[in-house]
Amino acid sequence: MEITKKITCAGFGGQGVMMIGQMIAYAGNEEGLNALWYPSYGPETRGGTANCSVTISSLLINSPVFSKANTLIMMNKPSLVKFLDKVEDGGEIIYNSSLIDMEVKKDNVRCYPVPANDLAIELGNMRVSNMIILGAYLALNNELSLSTIHKVLEKLLGEKKKDLVSINIKAIDIGMKYISTLVT
Repeated sequence: MEITKKITCAGFGGQGVMMIGQMIAYAGNEEGLNALWYPSYGPETRGGTANCSVTISSLLINSPVFSKANTLIMMNKPSLVKFLDKVEDGGEIIYNSSLIDMEVKKDNVRCYPVPANDLAIELGNMRVSNMIILGAYLALNNELSLSTIHKVLEKLLGEKKKDLVSINIKAIDIGMKYISTLVT
């Protein structure tokens, strides 16, 4: 089966958008797909803007650059405003409704508000809001297995941060469960 997914993740530096993109790309590779992850940083690392483009495909990928994504993963309002017109018809927008205080609507695009920051605070660690959004993405898109995502998470966090693996897995599960309340 041929698949090609083009994903743009964006937010403030420090929100974990790069990690979302890396996890999708690495998991794609682990699943035998071709994958490209292309980061772009604003002038500051923390607090500045950050975004990345990810392509995963069963076909060869000619370029990491694309004009429109299948999926936008937006962690803050300035990013949403910047990328809103960069999603193709039939695509989806998954956005952090804790920081984006508007209802997002776009013709021929499915929009999913996820209160990622609020859910992360309920879980007890604000820093896992990115994993909640990743969980929402995984629930809506089935090209990556959860076991592969867990394996990639362990690899990315490494030995020094292995104590954070379980809370990140819980956050992914919360995002997956939350999105199921929106999709019927």
